[in-house]
Amino acid sequence: MEKAIIGKKVGMTQIFDEAGHVIPVTVIEAGPCTVVQKKTEEKDGYNAVQLGYQDVPERKLTKPEVGHLKKAGEGVLKKVLKEFKLKDTDSLNVGDTVTCGVFAEGDRVDVTGVSKGHGFQGVVKRHGAAVKRNTHGGGPVHRHQGSLGSGTDPSRIFKGRDGAGHMGAEQVTVLNLDVIKVDTELNVIAVRGAIPGPKGGVVFLRNSVINVKEKGAGAAESKNPQKASGRNPQKASARNA
Repeated sequence: MEKAIIGKKVGMTQIFDEAGHVIPVTVIEAGPCTVVQKKTEEKDGYNAVQLGYQDVPERKLTKPEVGHLKKAGEGVLKKVLKEFKLKDTDSLNVGDTVTCGVFAEGDRVDVTGVSKGHGFQGVVKRHGAAVKRNTHGGGPVHRHQGSLGSGTDPSRIFKGRDGAGHMGAEQVTVLNLDVIKVDTELNVIAVRGAIPGPKGGVVFLRNSVINVKEKGAGAAESKNPQKASGRNPQKASARNA
């Protein structure tokens, strides 16, 4: 079953597994979310649900937003709305509450957020360009981009060339992160690794689009007759088999 939820990045920490290995995790305060709108194949052409997250006073919403949210029930006023396309939406109805309990340890999720903004940055920090040598004659251009294009033809710089400019503050999705721990009492999900955005940034979690197949017992054994051990029985690898 496909699952999705809206949350807020709390920060990073580390936890230890049963073997004593340290696991770096990001703590996400996920939900509770309210199903604000439901779309169906018959009416809208696709199946989806719109979730609402974070309560907000009515005075901070426009009248069209208040009218839209009140369809989910009296007093349902949410700051963040996000639509998730899900194949099976039969179990969800308008007004239902979605909690972090929909996910379980071992699930794999994709996390989407807005990366930290860094303002206007030069080509060295933004694209990893080399710094010029600090020798005699370098002048005040050690972190400049330098010459980019040819002269007569084409007599211009092609669009999309690396250069200085606005860095960060863009939507980023990190794929296939493990869910390490779920705490339904605190509405917290801990996922392995880092996710985009600052502390307190809104993030969206859903099932990973990457299909991970677990290896079977014989997955390490090669059945390829072209292998050296298959062609030459005198090989040590063939004798030990």
